[in-house]
Amino acid sequence: MGGPADDPTVRRLDDEARQLALLIGSVTDYAIYMLDANGFIRSWNPGGERIKGYTDLEIVGQHFSRFYTPEDVVRGEPQRGLQCARTQGKFEAEGWRLRKDGTRFRASVVIDPIWQDGELIGYAKITRDVTERYEAQVRLQAAQKALAQSQKLEAIGKLTLGLAHDFNNLLTVIVNSLDLIGLTSAQDTRTLEWIEAAQRAADRGTLLTRQLLTFARGQHVVPEPHDINTLLGRSAEIYRRACGATIQVEFEFGDDAPMLDVDATQFEAAVLNLVANSRDAMPAGGTITVRTRRARCPVPEALDEGEHDYVVVEVVDQGSGMSAEVVERAAEPFFTTKEVGKGSGLGLSQVFGFAAQSGGFVQLHSEPGVGTKVAIHLPARLARNADGGDRGDV
Repeated sequence: MGGPADDPTVRRLDDEARQLALLIGSVTDYAIYMLDANGFIRSWNPGGERIKGYTDLEIVGQHFSRFYTPEDVVRGEPQRGLQCARTQGKFEAEGWRLRKDGTRFRASVVIDPIWQDGELIGYAKITRDVTERYEAQVRLQAAQKALAQSQKLEAIGKLTLGLAHDFNNLLTVIVNSLDLIGLTSAQDTRTLEWIEAAQRAADRGTLLTRQLLTFARGQHVVPEPHDINTLLGRSAEIYRRACGATIQVEFEFGDDAPMLDVDATQFEAAVLNLVANSRDAMPAGGTITVRTRRARCPVPEALDEGEHDYVVVEVVDQGSGMSAEVVERAAEPFFTTKEVGKGSGLGLSQVFGFAAQSGGFVQLHSEPGVGTKVAIHLPARLARNADGGDRGDV
C-alpha cells in the first residue's frame, strides 16, 4: 500500500513548490520577497541581493522600512503602503529607496496582501530598479523644456529684431533733427534745455535699441582673444561703484579658465547688467560673488550633441530670488518684476542674447529668499593641433 509520498496530488504540489522556488531563485532583475503581517522580511531572493545589496542572512527578520529614505520613514510611507495593500488589495508606487551602501535608487514597487482563511498572514513584495528609465525621462523632459523655451525665445527674438530696426530708424531721424536744431544760433536758454532733455531721451532710446538688438542677435559683435579673468579684473571697480557702499563685490577667479574669443564691450555690459540686477535684489545690502571656472558640458537644448569646453562666468547673490514662474520668463525682453521706472526689463535679455550670439548659453538658478546664480557659458577658444585638428586652448 503506497504512502503519502506516492499520492499523485502530493507529488504534484511538491513539484509546484520546487518549481516556484526555482523560479523566484532564478530572478535577478526583481527583488521578490515576503513580509509578515507587521512588515518584517520572511524570505529573500537573489534579485533582492543584487538590487539592494543585502544577503538573506543579513536581511531576513529585519523590517522592510530600512529600504526607505529617512524622510519617507518620517512621513510614514512604509506603513501607508501596507495599509493600502491591505484595504485596497494592492499597492503600487514609485520612489527613492536605499541600498545597503547608503546609495539611492529609483524603485517601482508592488505590494500584494496574502490572505489565508480570511486572515492576513503577510505580503508579497516586488521591487524593480528603474533608475535608468527615470533618469532618461528626466533628461528628456529637460531637453523638451529647453527646446520649447528656445523656440519661444527665437520667436520673440524675430519680432524684437524687426521692432528694434524700425525703432532705430525713427531714433536716427530724431537725433539728426535735434543736432540740426542745436546748430542754429538763435536759441534761447530754455529751448537749449529742451533740446538737451530730448537728446538724453534719444540716447536712452538708443541704448534700449542696442539691448533689443543684442537679445535678437542683430547686434554686430567683434570677438577678440581675451583672458576672462583679466577682463573682469579691469572692470572690477566699475562693478563695485555700481553697487554702492552697502554691497560687497567679491571675485573668485579660476586658475584653469582658458582663453576665449569674445566681444569685450558686450561682455562687460552683460556682467554689469547681472551685477546691477543682484544689487537691486539686495536693498538691505549683501555680497555679490563673481566667479570664473572651466566646464565641459552639453548645450541644455541639445544634450545628444556631446559636450563642449566652456569658460563659465557666474554672478551669485543672496537676494530675494525668483519663483520658478519668473525664472521661466526672465529672458524675455521688457519682462520685469521691478517697480515702474526701476528697470526696462532688458538687462537679462541682453545677457541671454549676448551669450547666444557668442556661441554659448546662460543657466539661471534662483530660489525665493535664498538668492540667484546666473552662469554665462562662453565657448573656450580653440587652438590648432599639429595635425590641423582643433583642441581646447589651455
